[in-house]
Amino acid sequence: MAGSEHAAPAAPDAVKILIAGGFGVGKTTMVGSVSEIAPLRTEEPLTVAGLGVDDLAGIEEKRSTTVALDFGRITIGRDLVLYLFGTPGQQRFWFMWNDLAVGALGAVVLLDVRRPESSFAAIDFFERRNIPFVVGVNGFHGRHPYPPEEIRQALALPERVAVVLCDARERASARDVLIALVDRLIADADGRADEGGRIR
Repeated sequence: MAGSEHAAPAAPDAVKILIAGGFGVGKTTMVGSVSEIAPLRTEEPLTVAGLGVDDLAGIEEKRSTTVALDFGRITIGRDLVLYLFGTPGQQRFWFMWNDLAVGALGAVVLLDVRRPESSFAAIDFFERRNIPFVVGVNGFHGRHPYPPEEIRQALALPERVAVVLCDARERASARDVLIALVDRLIADADGRADEGGRIR
């Protein structure tokens, strides 16, 4: 009957996000804790073949590692779904990052303050490619010994890069990091729109 038809709801926007960082910083844990679907994992046990190759200093209890990617999904709102791709952390798998970054609108760089140098390569990767990112400071054992601003200064990050204290094991905490990234993406989009509307 005319006039009684309802428009179908628009499909939510789908956004590809990378979860990156060094070896053992909590990428697989974060994707698993926040994903609303059973996450896809490509973990394999650490073996003697990795001795002398993988640096286990500070994470001696680690028994497995991501060899390709982690994948999960989270709905932020009715109009926005994030598809999460966790990157492998070991240097010998970094060649995969370029492929994983294709189509990504943003990234979370997870940082372990006990081993901050393990995530320097991820920060450099996104800075060089102009991919917006935020830093999630994963508090192992629930500890956050340094405030965000002190971490920002130590990493020489600009103000536009949010530094968020988190616990990758906790869904709400991991979600807060992703929301900080979405806020960054929206701010960047608004900034580009403002620039495009100016008369030069």
